[in-house]
Amino acid sequence: MPTLNVSNFNIVSATFGGFIAIFGFVSCFLKDDCYLGEASGVILSPPAADFIRPLDYALGSEENLASATLYFARLVLGVQLVIAGVQLPGKYLRHEWRSLAWLLGPGMTAMWLSTSLLVWGMVPNLGFVHSLAVGACVTPTDPVLSNHIIKGKFADEHVPEDLQRIIIAESGANDGLGYPFLFLALYLIKYTGSEGEGQPGGARLAMAYWFGETWFYIIVMSVIYGTVVGLLAAKLLHWAQDRKLVDRESYQIYAIALGVGSSRCDRYRLGTIDDSLQQTTDMLLNYAVFAWFGAVCPWPSFGHSDIIPVYRLIFLGILVLLFRRVPMIYALHSKIRAIQGWQQILFTGFYGPIGVSAIFYLYVAVEFLRHVTVDGVVREDAARLEEVIMVVVWFLVICSIVGHGLSLPLGKLGYKAFGMISKPTKRGNDLEESISPVPSTAREQGELGSHVDRERKE
Repeated sequence: MPTLNVSNFNIVSATFGGFIAIFGFVSCFLKDDCYLGEASGVILSPPAADFIRPLDYALGSEENLASATLYFARLVLGVQLVIAGVQLPGKYLRHEWRSLAWLLGPGMTAMWLSTSLLVWGMVPNLGFVHSLAVGACVTPTDPVLSNHIIKGKFADEHVPEDLQRIIIAESGANDGLGYPFLFLALYLIKYTGSEGEGQPGGARLAMAYWFGETWFYIIVMSVIYGTVVGLLAAKLLHWAQDRKLVDRESYQIYAIALGVGSSRCDRYRLGTIDDSLQQTTDMLLNYAVFAWFGAVCPWPSFGHSDIIPVYRLIFLGILVLLFRRVPMIYALHSKIRAIQGWQQILFTGFYGPIGVSAIFYLYVAVEFLRHVTVDGVVREDAARLEEVIMVVVWFLVICSIVGHGLSLPLGKLGYKAFGMISKPTKRGNDLEESISPVPSTAREQGELGSHVDRERKE
């Protein structure tokens, strides 16, 4: 007699597919009128754990679950960063490198230190160097959640295009630069924490690893590798396209596969601006990753933890949202051409979301700390830091998803009273004449074709 197959795969497929279908039925209303994005998938939250059962897929191992979440976040970030690069015009970095330099240098350092100081002050019995590791995880602005505020009806009506682009460029560039901040703290903890017990070498070895492995191998070599491979991939794509060897579908997904260098050339950007395949792939990944996050998030630890009382945790979340980024943007706004006026200072300062990149760095840190051992056992200070990072970073991500996700719908209620951020007017400079707008709202995707035709003729 036939029986209902309630395997994990079928349950996950039904849950995930059902959520996408229900969200899709009212997607225009939710995105264009309520300003809600794909991160709303995290609303599956604790009940999702009963349906998705992530620990079952990790074979009952917390370590396997951490690895799966790390690589899932890495996949989504990789796709998002490439799409962010493709959205920017070829000459953008040449025009805006000074603004980006201020945001990525002094800006990221200020966000790192301010967040670390807040964590140090609010988490009991946590050393300052340990708080630097926690702060480093949430220093980069998240490219996934940033799309929520630089795409769609709200952005088209209230956020100037040059401000949209600086947010895209910053969120795309600063994700990889979170490594130096994180590993400076981790190496110091490993070789100087607990007087270097089990890990001889001291501060000198810590700094040697930081400069050699983090800066040279991870940062410099990654830039060289990405630039070479990307440029070669772009040239091969253009060669194949000129000889009509590549079909339309393969051309559209090429940036997701290899297109690091495609963002340097407007030919690919203009050739795919009226296609929705990249955006659709991006949307599906975002739905999946936030549904997964809702299932693996340690919800019970927020209210029942020996690490930090819940009232301190809530207060910490509020303080981080208010002071992690706003003071830095206010101090540097005169150096950043795209930011004009106090409304844009507050907007750019507040909307530096914490999301997928923070979860990625969280599990990078956890993986590192589990190798800080004494006689085969994780050292006490490393084990405590792992618990602190797990609770605090996850909570800050949830605070950002809720705070940044609901602030636009709530702000819409007071829109007539407080006015708009800015009129999306052009400045008429060389850069504006050479670039096209960021992809528009859900209702307007079908109208992009005519815009591309006009831009190509110009």
